[in-house]
Amino acid sequence: MSHILVLGAGLAGMSAAYELRDTLGAAHRISVIGAGERFSFTPSNPWLAVGWRTAEDFTLAAAEPLARKDIAFVPHAAVRIDAERKRVHTADGAQHDYDYLIICTGPKLAFDEVPGAGPDGGHTQSICTTPHAALAWQAYQAFLDDPGPILIGAAQGASCFGPAYEFALILDADLRRRKLRDRVPMHFVTSEPYIGHLGLGGVGDSKSMLESELRRRHIRWITNAKVQEMRAGEAVIVECGEDGQTQRERVLPFSYAMLLPAFKGVDAVAAVEGLCNPRGFVLVDKQQRSPRYPAIFAAGVCVAIAPIEATPVATGAPKTGFMIESMVTTAVRNIAAELHGEPATFEGTWNAVCLADTGDSGIAFVALPQIPPRNVTWTKEGRWVHLAKVAFEKYFLFKMRHGTSEPVIEKRVLAALGIDRLKPQSESNRRQEKRL
Repeated sequence: MSHILVLGAGLAGMSAAYELRDTLGAAHRISVIGAGERFSFTPSNPWLAVGWRTAEDFTLAAAEPLARKDIAFVPHAAVRIDAERKRVHTADGAQHDYDYLIICTGPKLAFDEVPGAGPDGGHTQSICTTPHAALAWQAYQAFLDDPGPILIGAAQGASCFGPAYEFALILDADLRRRKLRDRVPMHFVTSEPYIGHLGLGGVGDSKSMLESELRRRHIRWITNAKVQEMRAGEAVIVECGEDGQTQRERVLPFSYAMLLPAFKGVDAVAAVEGLCNPRGFVLVDKQQRSPRYPAIFAAGVCVAIAPIEATPVATGAPKTGFMIESMVTTAVRNIAAELHGEPATFEGTWNAVCLADTGDSGIAFVALPQIPPRNVTWTKEGRWVHLAKVAFEKYFLFKMRHGTSEPVIEKRVLAALGIDRLKPQSESNRRQEKRL
């Protein structure tokens, strides 16, 4: 019997645990290490930050559904990985040996790279975690009593731009509902070279569509921007030219600000020699496996992906939900193949599919594959996107509560979009897939 350890209990980690159990059956031991007791559906955080959801609506205690699948759960964060001895040390002082490790930790939020940023001792809010979104909702309630300018931004080095656009448009919709929008000037500040770049070099008509949305909602924007400092009620913004050199420095006032930071790898993962790139993201091959440590796989935001292109101000490449699911499936199937005595040859497809809510409508982005040149690229707007995101939230939480990895709805959606989650690499690979 082998022991497969999953590090992280978020979207990637919980999905990996369930998919491992469904694929391997009862023959092997599976454990999950999470930093806390609860699973959270992170894409719902923007709704929490404006009071459209409560945390209880999209979080759940992880231990019980995992236990029903005979998956052990450790609610203590990893503090050290001993990759040579195949052992993980957790904050409670325990040690956990493994035969295979799947790292699904998500990112470390690098607020420290912008002085004055972040909700913990800084001057900006965040929607990156559910506790941060809850703090953002508290700050927003205070803001509503005395409205003023709003600044929404994505700092230099950021890679997850979609939630910044989403939150700006949701705030606009909420303020209009409250009949307060006329009292709130709004700025959108981003390190992207143009609106709608998204860290992807643009997706279909994303530039003109998002520019139109911001213009229609009277949200001014600044691109090629570095956030130099966040002070109480003031943001120091440096506008750069196409050569990355400073063109202008501006001080923008704000009464409420939400800044998405750059990401790094979490400390316990980044500290493993030869596992990560300089930012602490896990280096993997096409099988989601560490080239240095064959027993370690990785999936999700913690994986190293090179920027799509060089930009005047640093931007990173995003990791969307569909891409993360493909990474998880690839890692699981390759582990299963080796446990069956077969070569690990499965490859995932890194496609970008994103549903962004705008309050009363939504925008969908599809880039297949994520890295150009692409076979498919388009952007669509409509109320159906808003409804689809709400439906997916409910469906995904259902899967997490009931301990299933079977992507019934995802399969239909992907098939309709012409997306394959995995590439059939060879006849041998097809035989392995059939057997598993």
